[in-house]
Formats: sequence, C-alpha cells, structure tokens
Amino acid sequence: MAGKQKQASQAPAPQGLVSFEAQPAELGWGDSGDDTADDAAAEAELEIRELTVGAGEHGQRVDKVLALGVSEFSRSYLQQLLADGAVTLNGKVLSKSSAKVGAGDRLRVEMRPTQQSMAFLPEAMALEVVYEDDDLLVINKPAGLVVHPAPGNWTGTLLNGLLARDEKARQVPRAGIVHRLDKDTSGLMVVARNRATMDALVKMIAARDVSRQYLAIAHVPARGWGPRKHREVDAPIGRDPRNRLRMAVVDMAQHPGKPARTDFDWLAGDARHCLVRCTLHTGRTHQIRVHMASLSHPLVADAVYGGRPEGGLERQALHAFRLAFTHPRSQKPLVLHAPLPPDMAGALENWGLHYNLAESL
Repeated sequence: MAGKQKQASQAPAPQGLVSFEAQPAELGWGDSGDDTADDAAAEAELEIRELTVGAGEHGQRVDKVLALGVSEFSRSYLQQLLADGAVTLNGKVLSKSSAKVGAGDRLRVEMRPTQQSMAFLPEAMALEVVYEDDDLLVINKPAGLVVHPAPGNWTGTLLNGLLARDEKARQVPRAGIVHRLDKDTSGLMVVARNRATMDALVKMIAARDVSRQYLAIAHVPARGWGPRKHREVDAPIGRDPRNRLRMAVVDMAQHPGKPARTDFDWLAGDARHCLVRCTLHTGRTHQIRVHMASLSHPLVADAVYGGRPEGGLERQALHAFRLAFTHPRSQKPLVLHAPLPPDMAGALENWGLHYNLAESL
C-alpha cells in the first residue's frame, strides 16, 4: 500500500464473519514541521476496521481471519499492523499473528500507514543528471544514497527522489530503476522513463549489452600485482558460508553461487595503494569488492571485505565512472562518464598518485 490509504470497502463480509464495518477515526498526528515520512503519513486517511468472528473462523489464527476480513490489503501489511499494536481482540492489543480467535470475538484494526506503505512517496532531493531524453536518464549517484526503500531505509532513497523529480516515474515499476549500486558506491546509473525503455534496458543488461566500468582504490599487500598489469578474475560468487551477511568466492560444487567475471587494470599505485579500472562482465552482488578481496587487494575503507579507512576515505573506494550502451529507441551509442568524486580524488592526491581519466577510458 503506497501513498494515501485506500477508501473503506463496501463489499459484503466474507463468509463466516458476522459483521464487518469500516469507520473513520480521529487522527492524533501532531504537526511537527519536519519534512519527513511522518508528515506524509499525517495527511493519509486513517480507517478503523471492525469485525466479529463467525463460527467458521473459530480457532483460526488472527492473521488468517484478518486476511479474509480485510482482503484488499496484503497479508504482510496486516502482519505489520499486528506488530505495531494496531489490532485489538475484545479490547486488548494483539501483537502475535499466531494468536487464535473464537466465534463471537471482536477484532478492531487501525489501518495505519506503515513504513513500508509510506516508502513509495516522492521526496525532493538534488540529483546530478548527466544525460536525459524522453526515454531515459543517467544520474551520477553520490555515495551514501540508498537506491531502493528497504528495512532501515524506507525513505530518502533514490527511488523517492526520482518520484519527486519526474511525473513519468510514477508510471514505471520501481520508478524506472533497472540496476543498482551499493549505498556507499558512487557513480553512473541509467533509469528508464517509460515501460518500453525499461523492458529493453532490463533485457540489455541481462544480455550483457550494457558496459559498466568502475574505478577502485585498493590496498596493496606485500605481494600485490605489479603496476601496469592486467588481471582477469573468473570466480563464482555466493553467500559466504561462514558469514551469511556478506558474499564470497565459492566452490559451486560445495556451496550455492553464480558465475562472475571481472577484468582489472592497474592505472596508478605505490607500495601501499593502487587505482584500478574494473570492467564487469557479470553483475553479482558486491562483485568487484569480493573479487578484489580475493586478490588480497581489498578496497580502501571496505570494512566488510578487509579494507581500512585511509586518506580521508570512510566508505568503500568504488566509483562507476563509465556507462556505455545502445539507446533502445534511437539505436545510437551512448557513452557517459563521471569523474572521480572529491573523496576518492582527494585520497589519491594525499598519496601523490596521479592518473589521467582519458587514459582509463
């Protein structure tokens, strides 16, 4: 459920439920003056749903009874209402979806906006657009910006910004986002502005017809690969069997994984740090970070895979600097670039490392 709450349904009660009512409720939202999701929620219409459990629902779990009685909303939304204390049974607050109900019991549900239901709202934000036409746009995402709403980041995401920037974004799934970058990875992302373009871009990415190149700054171990060297890593990636919160190179004969291939080219470096151009041939989660760590070259400040903050860098030193593909409608080639962001460029300067962006293309 996104945006404002749905209006009360006038449909007849599901079989077995004695009565079912929808009532308006007084809103207790205060006007805090903050431009947050809570303020958007304050504008949403709150409903009260009441139902009496019939003989046919006697002994059933409350979440199943609610799914029958409030059928136009998803079960996950109703379970979230239970967790938020928005459901009462005979006047007592319920919190467990597994609670059983009996014939004649009265259920009362406050149809509150949840974080999930408020996630897909427009939020104005500054977005750096490097290319735009009627079909697509390409943005230079800053580090720290989450791409999609998710637990812990239901608001303030790129998706929210796209919805505020472009009316067309509301007509396209996921606001036209067809691929993602990690929160702390900066750089270029292509976004579709209509469904036909989105479908075409998804197919192109799956067929590996979209070229994506990154610049990474990595640690150099005592025995790293030398300057001006090219490395190819063809190693499957899956969940780390020792830590399910991260990824790892895995042996697919023993652990689930997917093929992954990355090319690396050394552009500049010294005894402690190196600047590397990374070319993706597949698009696995954390692919560059995992493959670089597998070479004993973890990215600077990438704590998940063994990196340390240095040179003023507090986030993984990874930037999507080049994006190239054929425009789905015009069939003309598009090649776009984004220079290193200030934090990565500053780190190289601090270490006296120099590179020519033109030479890295």
